[in-house]
Amino acid sequence: MQAIILAGGKGTRLRPYTTTIPKPLMPVGEYPILEIIIRQLRHYRIDEIIILTGHLAELIEAYFRKGAKWAVKIRYVREDKALGTAGAIKNVSGLDDNFITMNGDIFTDLNYHHLYGFHMRFKAAATISVVKREIINDYGVVKMGNDCRLIEYNEKPKHFDYVSIGINVLNKKCKKYIAKGESLGIPELVGRMREKEEDIYCYKSDSYWLDIGKIDDFNKAQEEFAAHKGKFIPVF
Repeated sequence: MQAIILAGGKGTRLRPYTTTIPKPLMPVGEYPILEIIIRQLRHYRIDEIIILTGHLAELIEAYFRKGAKWAVKIRYVREDKALGTAGAIKNVSGLDDNFITMNGDIFTDLNYHHLYGFHMRFKAAATISVVKREIINDYGVVKMGNDCRLIEYNEKPKHFDYVSIGINVLNKKCKKYIAKGESLGIPELVGRMREKEEDIYCYKSDSYWLDIGKIDDFNKAQEEFAAHKGKFIPVF
């Protein structure tokens, strides 16, 4: 099986750390976050990984090389310009009919085997991994009638909703919806596919998940890794 890892971003929310270190090499415990991801993928028998690089690409390539240390095959596609979370897929050759695509800054214990199996079972064009999250509004939310009479006033209300965790499975037919050199995000790509009535599914997971692109979540990842290292670093 194959996985594409998006690792070309500048990590602006983690500056100044990412000025000299690419975000995928930021350490969680004693491992770069991208190494944790690669170890997990290998555990779930994903044996070819394509890393899409951009910012400080040479450091990522020097660290992971061709993947022999982790018993995987790693190859690289460099972006000359930022193409979003979907645009660079157009430039990847030799893709399997179905492949995983994910961001290179995700801290999770997702079962990739179950995700891929779900996608194949439904013969999906795309499968989006989601988790349920508490969403907190930062403001006092007011509801009023047509005459401006107050109906309801809630300070920082919260609700639960499903959110995308940046890990998906795509069928390679997705490439026909991406123009060469186009900057495009996964939401826009999925929207185009839905317009053409492609089968898009959501894989609901109760896995632990953090996007370590923000300082607060990066610090949370350190705490979680220290407390539960075994579930994030599988033996392979």
